[in-house]
Amino acid sequence: MRTGEPLPAVGEVLAALATGLWHWDTATGLVTLDTEAARLLGLPAEDAVLTEAQTRARLHPVDWNEITGVIQLAVAEDTLAEVRVRIMDDQGQVVRIVRSRSKPSFDPVKKVYELIGTLQEVTEPRPGTPAGRTTVTGDWRRSREAFLLDAGRALAEARSTTEVLRVAAGLSMPGFSPDGLAVFGVEGDRLTIIGHHGQQPGDESPFSHMALATDYPAAEVVRTGRAVYLSSPDDYRSRYPVTWPLARRFGRQSWAFLPLTVAGRTMGAWMAAFAYPVAFTPDERSVLTTVARMLAQALSRAGVAESERELTDGLQRSMLPTLGPQIPGMSVAARYVPTGGGLQVGGDWYDMIPLPNGRFALVIGDVQGHDVRAASVMGQLRIALRAYASEGHRPDAVLSRASRFLHGMTYGDTEATDLRFATCLYVEADPTTGILDVARAGHPDPAIRMADGTVLTRPTAGGLPLGIDPDADYPTTRITLEPGETLLLCTDGLIETGGHDMETGWKRIRTILEDHKGDLEALADALVQAVHGPSSHHTTGPLADRREDDIAVLLLSRQGESAGDPVVVRPRVRRTMLSVAQAEPERVAVARQQLRELLHDWASADQVDSAVLLLSETLTNVLVHTDADALLLAEVRGDPGERRMRIEVTDTSDDLPHKRRPGELASSGRGLVLIELLADVWGVDPRGEGKSIWFELCESSASSE
Repeated sequence: MRTGEPLPAVGEVLAALATGLWHWDTATGLVTLDTEAARLLGLPAEDAVLTEAQTRARLHPVDWNEITGVIQLAVAEDTLAEVRVRIMDDQGQVVRIVRSRSKPSFDPVKKVYELIGTLQEVTEPRPGTPAGRTTVTGDWRRSREAFLLDAGRALAEARSTTEVLRVAAGLSMPGFSPDGLAVFGVEGDRLTIIGHHGQQPGDESPFSHMALATDYPAAEVVRTGRAVYLSSPDDYRSRYPVTWPLARRFGRQSWAFLPLTVAGRTMGAWMAAFAYPVAFTPDERSVLTTVARMLAQALSRAGVAESERELTDGLQRSMLPTLGPQIPGMSVAARYVPTGGGLQVGGDWYDMIPLPNGRFALVIGDVQGHDVRAASVMGQLRIALRAYASEGHRPDAVLSRASRFLHGMTYGDTEATDLRFATCLYVEADPTTGILDVARAGHPDPAIRMADGTVLTRPTAGGLPLGIDPDADYPTTRITLEPGETLLLCTDGLIETGGHDMETGWKRIRTILEDHKGDLEALADALVQAVHGPSSHHTTGPLADRREDDIAVLLLSRQGESAGDPVVVRPRVRRTMLSVAQAEPERVAVARQQLRELLHDWASADQVDSAVLLLSETLTNVLVHTDADALLLAEVRGDPGERRMRIEVTDTSDDLPHKRRPGELASSGRGLVLIELLADVWGVDPRGEGKSIWFELCESSASSE
């Protein structure tokens, strides 16, 4: 074109640049295409008008969704909308990739978009076309780099062999995507099929367990560590005539076999098969080689992770027992959840041990640490406890022997930096009477869910954690599990996980215990779900960041007299019992807390305060004015609104209390005066040895005031 001559028409320029023009109006739902745009969409090379549905059918469904997002963003930012789109044929195959650039406008009143843009084929090579034949440079390499980044991220996030194979099957390589994949492994001198895609189940049979000496491309790749590229069936037939009949029936046109190499060792081979001829140019080989390396790394990581999971499962199966045979009149449920880090093993455990006297023992404990060493110590300690219990020793003797055993094991030849201790709670249960003898070594106290849903912690005497002092004593506390009640034993992981302390974490667990209406197994699941979310104890779920400690849970329920569901029986009696020794005045505060928990749903808060005050007075009187220990028995009977509470404090002293008239400055003598003023009924009952001071309050009297 000479200087001064008029410029050519826009249409001629676009045609010379192989660029199509299109117009889309969402108000009418029509897309108008010129000749070149129609050709790029796989239509006859003539002007055309398509509906949105017809246009969408020519595009990859993922790309169509991306177009709408890009358009909205371009309108918001007042910029051009640019997107790459895969054009599909009637068989669902990608025929080309085009780039669309448009200037969208939006009518906020009519809520419609209008776009005018261009279409141009991307310079990626079409299947079977060498990359060097394109007229524009740079786009192929940019597309390749973007693909490799996405592929690397997806493979890095795959956590199992199955996920790695699924990601590999879904990779859409720039310009040449295989329609058949296979991953070969090695066992001894044989090939194995780790996974495949694009073939029917069973098609892998002739290739599985194939000898490495076989004249087959994958076997040669494993033997030599070098890739094999076959651009046509003739190449395959001439190089591997023996195994060509096995590959011919799949109807592929090109094959790439690449080594899967990790740390200089070839662990297998990857086959990418194409339904069309591929020239395997240097760029294409570079992409395939890079993907093979990433695939090998991902498979190696997945293999290590699966081995760790198998080790974890094996440790758990070997160290955590299955609950024994059914216990007449009682039910048992247990859960163990490992920590979310490392090998997912730790020091928490539980056990149920049949005893020679016909009773059984429940044990729960926590060895310091969340590593293999903790798991190892836990396994040895669990075996030692089982052995001592099976010899018929009482709970205090079992823990004393276990503490001496752990001290000798960890303080013997172990370095001072790896000394371990363990908390433990040991319960000997009599299924006939419901009597529980409890010995505790630095472990959280048990809790009891009464038949009406009231939950009380049961303070028990205890000693040091196991392994600290070989001569430590572990006093025994006796409690009774009434029909319809459930005993909860747990490690601190259930209470403190999720940033809680013992107080706030216990409130969370208590709410679950009080509100639950299902059976014992469902209650165990509900307790774990309250901490870890819906994943429960079965798999590691999305809340892995909250799994900072192991969890062990053990539930024991005594069936109601009607042999109904032990969790939902609702009798009209609830009670608690607690001893306060002369040397334990601090247990008066524990008794007050026990009473408040027992009366948690009492109608009158003033009556609860009065009952707590009177209890404190009666217990203190025993400790101050006698040399005996005090025994508290608190009981609530009746239906809500008409209930009666009875508080009884018993001691072995024969000195009967008497009412005095204390002076204004007197520091004592007001106990019976307060009881007479605040209680509905009260009395003092002599016993064979000692006496019992009791008082009662009626819930109905509070509502009538």
